[in-house]
Amino acid sequence: MSPSKIRLAILDDYQGVASDIFSRVVSNVEIGSFPETLHPEIQTEREALIARLSPFDVISTMRERTGLPATVISALPNLKLILTTGMKNSSIDMQACTARGIPVLGAKGLGSQGLVKPPTSLDSTLEHTWALILALARNVARDDWSTKNGGWENSFATGLKGKTLGLLGLGRLGADVGRVGALAFGMKILTWSSNLTQSDAEEKSRALGLPAGTFKVAESKEELVQKADVLSIHYVLSERSVHLLTARELALMKRSSLLINTSRGCLIDENDLLSTLKSGAIRGAAVDVYNVEPLPAESEWRTVPWGEDGRSTVLLSPHMGYVEEGVMHRWYEDSAANLKSWIEGGALPTRLN
Repeated sequence: MSPSKIRLAILDDYQGVASDIFSRVVSNVEIGSFPETLHPEIQTEREALIARLSPFDVISTMRERTGLPATVISALPNLKLILTTGMKNSSIDMQACTARGIPVLGAKGLGSQGLVKPPTSLDSTLEHTWALILALARNVARDDWSTKNGGWENSFATGLKGKTLGLLGLGRLGADVGRVGALAFGMKILTWSSNLTQSDAEEKSRALGLPAGTFKVAESKEELVQKADVLSIHYVLSERSVHLLTARELALMKRSSLLINTSRGCLIDENDLLSTLKSGAIRGAAVDVYNVEPLPAESEWRTVPWGEDGRSTVLLSPHMGYVEEGVMHRWYEDSAANLKSWIEGGALPTRLN
């Protein structure tokens, strides 16, 4: 290795696409790829993470996979630059990076298309949300397994037309999920968030070309969960929204209802949700996000025989909402371009700190 060679550590690239992209864009770089996620809140894993990253000058990280708190950043003597996908990453301690003069560069996901805005991670999550809703309602995973193993029809699908789609959160993604529910399936849309007004909801409807009254705001979170046949979560995670749903709210849901979470695991008290599903208190849940990711092998999500002996049906996906091929490639293309610009002393327009 040449002394001038930049050492780049790529974290959490589960699909293994980043190394080739960086190699094409940046010359004179030595790359180490580490797809196995370590959790710095666990002391032994934090020590292993520090040992892994200590030789490297640059870290490329995926938003909200491996965390980079101050305890890790301060222990990396060679670190000079952090690259992250997306334009925010709450799992990086920005203050610690700023204190050490380490730039953190985001990625907009435009890739080689430049100013032409391609589909985004929000578009991908919209599609995945509806894939989960439909797969859960139509028993797709269970019927696939049954048919491949000699079975045939053994249950009923859940129809959506005329049912109430509850949206916990009405940002851009929540509103798009509601638009699809209203236009494609004729669902009634009921929504709630802490500061949402009916006037806000009408403005969202108009912006999407929907008739007035398409989005109805519930008077309370409790009304939302009580009336929803399908409850889909699209809420921003913050200190105030942690455990937005607990056993209290889950107990208000209809026994026939479906719960979908493609947002953040910590928005629901995970133990309360597991208890609800083990008791069969609702028909089913489709979950894409978890408190600990990747899921530990011993996690109840993996080990409980869901859908048996009165338990709810549970459909799991491994945080795939934003993991669309084009999105991921464009994020890494942008990160590689940022690294090249930093090496060459160019502009850093996506600096986050």
